[in-house]
Amino acid sequence: MTGTPLRVGLVGYGLAGSVFHAPLIAATPGLALDTVVTSNPERQAQARAEHPDVRVAASADELWARADELDLIVVASPNKTHVPLATAALEAGLPVVVDKPVAGTAAQARTLAELAEKRGLLLSVFQNRRWDNDFLTLRRLIADGELGEVYRFESRFERWRPQLKGGWRESGDPAEIGGLLYDLGSHVVDQALVLFGPVTSVYAETDVRREGAQADDDTFLALTHESGVRSHLYVSATTAQLGPRFRVLGSKAGYVKHGLDPQEAALRDGSRPGASGTEWGVEPEELWGRLGAGESPVTGGGAPVPTLPGDYPAYYAAVARALHADGPNPVTALEAAAALDVLEAARRSAAEKVTVTL
Repeated sequence: MTGTPLRVGLVGYGLAGSVFHAPLIAATPGLALDTVVTSNPERQAQARAEHPDVRVAASADELWARADELDLIVVASPNKTHVPLATAALEAGLPVVVDKPVAGTAAQARTLAELAEKRGLLLSVFQNRRWDNDFLTLRRLIADGELGEVYRFESRFERWRPQLKGGWRESGDPAEIGGLLYDLGSHVVDQALVLFGPVTSVYAETDVRREGAQADDDTFLALTHESGVRSHLYVSATTAQLGPRFRVLGSKAGYVKHGLDPQEAALRDGSRPGASGTEWGVEPEELWGRLGAGESPVTGGGAPVPTLPGDYPAYYAAVARALHADGPNPVTALEAAAALDVLEAARRSAAEKVTVTL
């Protein structure tokens, strides 16, 4: 992509802003990280150290005041601020990327989508896990017919974090939109919808396991898709023995994959896409999943399947193309709203101990 880079204002420099968005924006041809918004002095210093050419603002209002100097706003602040910040950006005439889950309700997500359409502006949702190495590999296996007709999709995003870390993600205040259902659950539900389409019913169990915790930290969802596939999705911070990331069962074969995509760990460690001497998103052969039938992969069943490289940079590359009218929006707000329909149904199912029909 040639020409003057599109100037990006990034709101928020916590985990999402500093680890995911800023490095990926900076590594994307055609995009330039122009301004970081954070009122925290330590994070301001961090942003300047990590991106020496960046401007720092204490309030998003400073962005709206000079909207003509920017081409894209990225909202990576706490969940409860997503809707008001995205609304303000759109009303200022600026395209927006919003971190998942975009809003607290599907209705809010659809209202944002309507505003963006009315203004003729891009509104995209950051669902980086669509570019996880294992998910890309699974999509290819399904597309190639290697599994046959898929019957069941098991997806786990499990961690062992017995001690609370604090912060809004663990808050029990509904206004914060915290808890794992809306955090990691946003990822696993989105992946299930991408793979197998709309959902007709939702059953869920949400628990608060850790002492002092206020928000769900151990959650299970069972989805029935219109296609007939059943998705069993697990998100947890209290899993002492981690299960497979994916176990997918079909009429011809099954695919089992352990371990998380390496890109988050690489970003946390300071590695950057495109850096000299690095193979981005590549995992060692011992972590490849296995494809087969009739025997457990633990006892050698099936054949190893080379895992495709993970590709988080593809998201912002697609955003840049979309802003130049050279490609589609990689993740629309209406897609995010469909995932929120499922999350809202899951919350109701767990609270009322019922199966919810969509």
